[in-house]
Amino acid sequence: MTAPRPEDAAAAAPVTDPAALDTIGHGLVRPECVLATQRGDIYCADWRGGVAHIRPDGTQALYRGPMPDGGDPKPNGIALLPDGDFLFAHLGADTGGVFRLTRAGAITPWLTAVDGQQLPPTNFVLPDAAGRTWITVSTRRRPRALGYRADCDDGFIVCVQPDGQARIAADGLGYTNEVAVHPDGRWLYVNETFARRLTRFPLHDDGSLGARETVTQFGPGDFPDGLAFDEEGHAWVVSIVSNRLIRIAPDGRRTLWLQDCDPAHLDGVEAAYRSNTMDRPHLDGIRSQRLRSISSIAFAGADRRTALLGCLLGDTLHRLRLPVAGQAPIHWSYP
Repeated sequence: MTAPRPEDAAAAAPVTDPAALDTIGHGLVRPECVLATQRGDIYCADWRGGVAHIRPDGTQALYRGPMPDGGDPKPNGIALLPDGDFLFAHLGADTGGVFRLTRAGAITPWLTAVDGQQLPPTNFVLPDAAGRTWITVSTRRRPRALGYRADCDDGFIVCVQPDGQARIAADGLGYTNEVAVHPDGRWLYVNETFARRLTRFPLHDDGSLGARETVTQFGPGDFPDGLAFDEEGHAWVVSIVSNRLIRIAPDGRRTLWLQDCDPAHLDGVEAAYRSNTMDRPHLDGIRSQRLRSISSIAFAGADRRTALLGCLLGDTLHRLRLPVAGQAPIHWSYP
């Protein structure tokens, strides 16, 4: 695919007022990634050191423990396993990797190196229906804030085969964020946050990836992070900073569904992005009505038409109703 024409740009007005959104959960710490299941359980990453669990009756639990070296876990992306354990991508200050977390609080290494190199701070982890696991690293730059640039091109995707063999499947990406397998199983989609692209790769039976294609090129104020598909084959992309939720049609056309940002502040962030001076304060000091830098989307409820939005800066999850059902994730029916 090619980048969209100017006339294909996102609609100018959201259809949802941020004030109309309600919340679920309380006391969460950086719930960046959110998952939902058919039985009504909700899980999210939590920087108190593990995974927070919001049960169907509204009560909460926190599964946490120390890292093998005694340090604090920094879970970013999380995945639910069939036995109830979790995988989490460790977004340490200097180290990364994927670790397994039990509900009793035991943390063990799952993948810490690939192609002979230790994994840098790690962003996301996704098991797929073929038994593979996909892992993303946003950037090799240190500190990671040096990757908040349009010219960042050192992010990569790791593919771990069912037998545990791991290799870098795609490299040279512009701050690699969430990945998702298209419902037809033929494509791997990925958000490149600071290259402002939704990219896809042909996904072959052996787990190798074909030539990259640009599905859509985002514009000012768009920093794509979270990603999920609905049952019509459209992608839903969540933007940090601007608190935008954008639906992407199969041909790349964008519809702005929700946004919550202060225009003057967003202009300042844009100026920093264009001048290559964007840093942590631009991500951490956002101004908005309600949303706190949304970063993830999961489809919940019996009909999967309730969108749950994870975030970087809040202590709760926001939710809204959508007119289309989300594609059931691999963990949807886990007991």
